[in-house]
Formats: sequence, C-alpha cells, structure tokens
Amino acid sequence: MHPLHLTSDPVALTAALVDIPSPSHQEKHLADLVEQALLDIPGVEVIRRGNTLAARTARGLPERVILAGHLDTVPIADNVPHQLIDDRLYGCGAVDMKSGLAVYLHLFATLAAAPELAFDLTLIAYECEEVDSIYNGLRHLAESDPEWLRGDLALLGEPSGAIVEAGCQGTLRVRVTTRGRRAHSARGWLGDNAAHRLGPVIQRIAEWQPREVDIDGCVYREGLNVVKLESYLATNIIPDEAHALVNYRFAPDITGEEALARVREHLAGYEVTLEDSVDGALPGLEQPAAAALIAQVGEVRAKYGWTDVARFAALGIPAVNFGPGDPSYAHRQEEQVPVGDITRVAAQLRSFLTR
Repeated sequence: MHPLHLTSDPVALTAALVDIPSPSHQEKHLADLVEQALLDIPGVEVIRRGNTLAARTARGLPERVILAGHLDTVPIADNVPHQLIDDRLYGCGAVDMKSGLAVYLHLFATLAAAPELAFDLTLIAYECEEVDSIYNGLRHLAESDPEWLRGDLALLGEPSGAIVEAGCQGTLRVRVTTRGRRAHSARGWLGDNAAHRLGPVIQRIAEWQPREVDIDGCVYREGLNVVKLESYLATNIIPDEAHALVNYRFAPDITGEEALARVREHLAGYEVTLEDSVDGALPGLEQPAAAALIAQVGEVRAKYGWTDVARFAALGIPAVNFGPGDPSYAHRQEEQVPVGDITRVAAQLRSFLTR
C-alpha cells in the first residue's frame, strides 16, 4: 500500500482513506499508515496507543484546538474501493467519517508549521468508535493520557452537512423482560407465552410522546424505540422468557440517571434492566472559541444522536461536530459525501484556524 500524503487535496485524501478497509477492530493497517504520515511532519509530537494516534504542535500559541476523528467504519458492504460519480464520493466510511478525518489530517499537516496558524493543534485519530463504548479509543486515550485531551475547543469530524452541529443527545439501552411458562406448542394452552406478553410493552413504547427541547436555539428531539426482540427455545416450544431491547435518545438537559427514571416510569409494572448509558453534551455555544467558529461557518443546529463531543464536554472542554456530508447516509451501502462539502469544510476550518 502506498503511503498517505496528508498534504494532498482533501478529496483525494478522502478517497485514499476509503480505499483502506478499516472496520472496527481492523484498523491496524490504516493506523500504521496514518502514524507514518504524522511522523513525517516536522516539529510535532506523536504518540500511539493501540490503534489510536495523537499528534500535537507546541508553538506556545494562546489557545489549543483539538481535531478528532475515528479511523473505523461499519462492516464493508461491497462498497470499497471508492467511486466518484457526479461530484459525489461513494464508499464505506465516505461520510462517517473518513471525509471529516481527511480534512482534519490535511489541515493539521499543512498548518502545523504555518506562520498564520492562530491556535496550537492536537490531532486525534482513534479506533473503535462504531462499536461498544468499552472499546472506544478516545475513551482509552482520556484514561491513559488525559493531558492529550486538554484544549480550548474540540472538533469532531462527524458528518454535519458542512455546518456546526452542537452538543449531542444522550443514549441509554434497557432490556425489558417478560416471563411465562414453557409448554409444547401442540398444547400451547398449557403454557404462558412470554413473547406474547411483549405485545403490551411494544404498544406502550409506541405511545411514547417524545420531547422537543430547545437549548441555546438548538432543538433536540427525543426518541424511545424497540431495537431488538429476543425469544426462542425451539420451533415446538412455547417460550417462557422474552426480551425487548429499548433505546432512549434523550436531550442533554437531563442526565442518564434522570433518563432511566423516565423510562422506568413509562414502563412501570415491567422488569427493566439497564444495559448501557452515556450522557449527552450541552451545546456550549457561549464559549468564545465555539462562538468564533460558528461566526465563521454561519449556521448551527442540534446534533441528533450521540457523539464523542460528550467525552470532551465531561472534561469541561467545549466541543462541536463539524464535518462534510449528510449523516443520514452513514452506515448505508450507498454511503456518500458531496465533494463540495469536503472542500467547503476544509476552507471554512482553515479560515477559522488562521484567523
């Protein structure tokens, strides 16, 4: 595989990144290439933890901006290598988030020694964002090397349509369990079908009235949804246990504990077990560095979904999502990003970093 040229055009760099397969837990080859490219930049410090890379300048500038993006993608769906059709770049990870990572890598490489740079920079390219949080490379870096996550503003290259998406929703997952009594399916009346008992649970979740919460002009819309149903013993057995996995995306004005209390209240009378919970992040738009970026870009909206801006927010660092492309194309076989978004984000961010 040819080396990565971080100073090349961000569109070409996006295509190169897409063409290097890196599903979660399989980022090593891409991490090797990114590491070598970062080591080739004069005057920067580089560290590696597993398949997570970090590099930073130390020019004594008054503020520091962190540029962070993940290396991994969801499993490839016959969409590598990339295709460029009608000014859209197609391929696994094109929008989530190799185009955002390409812009960040390019700007770090071209501005690290530039006299017009207004901020010291930290670049983080991390593994395993698309899977369970216990594997998240940014989380591990925060635990092993917390000083590398210190800054005045953090940017995540998540797809945001080339505008700023502020904060993020929290997310939790619960398991709702119903119980019955086994029986042979030929004599089903002798049993009590636990799967049938999930019917009222599903109906109650469908009746949930989502909140729309306005925070600093950013409107977060909540959602409670069944994402998985489980109940099976054999094709001729009435199941005595059934489960519904339920995901709650909640606005960042409440904590995970408060969100869980809301779910338990809504599902009162049923067995509810918490499996995973991560708080969201408030917009933080009043912070000077964030306000300056928004003034440069000219538009801001709420981020639907959870992103790693929450990790920075928990550390007291204002963070926003800023990257190319429509997030609704993430994880799809026809995943794509407009070339114009890549060039626009690169130009806007360059202007901000050199103001």
